[in-house]
Amino acid sequence: MRFKTTDLCDACDGAQVCELRFVGFGRKRGFAGGIRTARYTDGISALRVLINQAGNGQVLVIDGGALEWRALFGDVMAGLVARNGWAGVIVNGMIRDGAEIDQMDIGVKALGTIPRRADIGGRGEIDLPVHFGGITFTPGARLVADEDGVIVLPQGLMESNIVIADAIAATAAYVAGSRDCASPGGPAAM
Repeated sequence: MRFKTTDLCDACDGAQVCELRFVGFGRKRGFAGGIRTARYTDGISALRVLINQAGNGQVLVIDGGALEWRALFGDVMAGLVARNGWAGVIVNGMIRDGAEIDQMDIGVKALGTIPRRADIGGRGEIDLPVHFGGITFTPGARLVADEDGVIVLPQGLMESNIVIADAIAATAAYVAGSRDCASPGGPAAM
C-alpha cells in the first residue's frame, strides 16, 4: 500500500480516526477502498448476501456492535471475500479461524477471536451508515487501514488527492529541531 494512515492524518485534518484497537489478520496488513456496510442484527443473512457480490476493490465494514460472544466472520467468508475482489474487511466484533485467515491474501481488522459462530438466521441490514469507534462509516466514503489503524477520509476524497509531502517534511523538521534542543550547548542545555 502506498499511503500510510499516519501521513494521511497529519496531512488531512478531516480524516476520521477509528478509536478501536483492532487486531490484523491475513496477509494484507494495509488496504483501502470505498466503504460497503453490513449491520449484524440477530443473524448474518444480509452479510452472506453481500460477500457473495463482486467487491470491486471495496472495503466491507461489519458493525456487530462490539459483540464479544459470537464470531461474525470466519475462514469460509474470508475465502469468498478474497475470491470476489474485496480490498479488505473491518469487523466491529469478533472473528474466528484467525490462523486460517492469516494464510489468505486478504486484510481483516477485528476486535479479536472467539470460536463460536454468530447466529445465521436474522436478516441484518446493508449499505447504511454505521457508527463505532467514534466515527461514522458511510457507504461510498474512502477507508484506509494499515497496522497503525483505520481512518475514513472526507466524502469524495481519495489518498492520491492528499498532499502528504508537506506533513512529512514538517514532522521531520520537528524531530530534527527536538534533537537540536537536546544537544550539548543547545537551548535545552541552558
